[in-house]
Amino acid sequence: MKKNTFYFVFTFLFFSQISISQVAEDPEIKKMITEVKAENLEATVRKLVSFGTRHTLSDTKSKTKGIGAAQKWVKSEFDKYALESNGRLTSTIDYFTIKADGKRITTDSQLGNVMATLKGTDPNDNRILIISGHLDSRVTNVMNVKSDAPGANDDASGVAAVMELAKIMSKRSFPSTIIFVAVTGEEQGLYGSRHLAELAKESNWNIITMLNNDMIGNSLSSGTNLRDNTQVRIFSEAIPYLETEDEAKIRKATNRDNDSPSRLLARYIKIVTEQYVDQLKVKLVYRNDRFLRSGDHTPFSQNGFTAVRFCEMNENFEHQHQDLRTENNIKFGDLPEFMDFDYLRKNTCANLATLANLAWSPKAPVNVGIEVKNLSNSSTLIWNAPDEKVQYGYQILMRETSSPNWEKTFFVKDTKAEIPYSKDNYFFAVQTVDDLGHTSLPVFPIPIR
Repeated sequence: MKKNTFYFVFTFLFFSQISISQVAEDPEIKKMITEVKAENLEATVRKLVSFGTRHTLSDTKSKTKGIGAAQKWVKSEFDKYALESNGRLTSTIDYFTIKADGKRITTDSQLGNVMATLKGTDPNDNRILIISGHLDSRVTNVMNVKSDAPGANDDASGVAAVMELAKIMSKRSFPSTIIFVAVTGEEQGLYGSRHLAELAKESNWNIITMLNNDMIGNSLSSGTNLRDNTQVRIFSEAIPYLETEDEAKIRKATNRDNDSPSRLLARYIKIVTEQYVDQLKVKLVYRNDRFLRSGDHTPFSQNGFTAVRFCEMNENFEHQHQDLRTENNIKFGDLPEFMDFDYLRKNTCANLATLANLAWSPKAPVNVGIEVKNLSNSSTLIWNAPDEKVQYGYQILMRETSSPNWEKTFFVKDTKAEIPYSKDNYFFAVQTVDDLGHTSLPVFPIPIR
């Protein structure tokens, strides 16, 4: 009888301070998701294909063909969206010069990233979120600047997603800043994204997330003929490129090899996507990118930013980097007819839900730690409120050390919580949450002795 009474009192006291989180949905995010249209995405892809080739080194003078015409058209669309943004959305083509490298850049060349910046409304919030796709395209020979290179899926699909979100999100206000960008030079060596990442580092931008979208509109694989429009892959790095010696010591002490900032972002994307987007599951791939390939998130990771790649579940190599031709009754080439535009719509919605949640979220907690000074079968986490301001609350995320995904969440109001689960058996993270359910990126705790 005494044991039962003790258990009841302990349970009551515990759950009076900590409650299992109930998922909240923001109706405005749900509304924005309904505004993403497959037919709009298809129209954008077909317009980009109409420029013939968008090779990085192709014509920059023509008004109808080549990379220059494509850049100017994307900017003109951004300018249209700006008219409905109350002056908050501005656009530019950020031109820069790349020196000849003796490989894929034959002569000194001027490249340009087409950027639309949706300025945050809070002057005290310097957070920046970036979403990108690459505008350039190619055929089999990466140096062929003349032949048609439609680049429908690789990567007009990513650019179409970026443009659709710029159009929809610029009609709303967010406290933090969002940059929508169509980079160039990807196929020649990630030049556009490297330029932007280095500019961001030199300018001390507070980039909290970078979402790279590269090939997100095909659902049929070559070889296996598998068709799947219900899953999308998120690639994320393990050990950060710019890990310091002190950070390495903490990682080894906590065994957080699977909890880099990019991995925490990838799990965040999975939770938010599967909450808001019907018939789409996120497949977390624990590597930075595919074998023999690379993407525009990598220069951001190399410069110390939190970045991931969205990529379709099944790739079709008959429609990537191919000359337009027919062989053995197989039609090669990256053409719109081989795309699944409803799949592209869902992947665009996954980006939207992630960006909106983060852009509206409170800042992440700081100085997050877990006490390890005593032997116990519970876990005590402690942190500070961001900007030392009172917050609506916090979520504590928990999973077994062998689990890839968070398994349980607890909602608390204070900046300290004792959880009746052993710190030796579980991993934890803490995120700030507002009353609409917008959550910051999770912060992995460091040991407090």
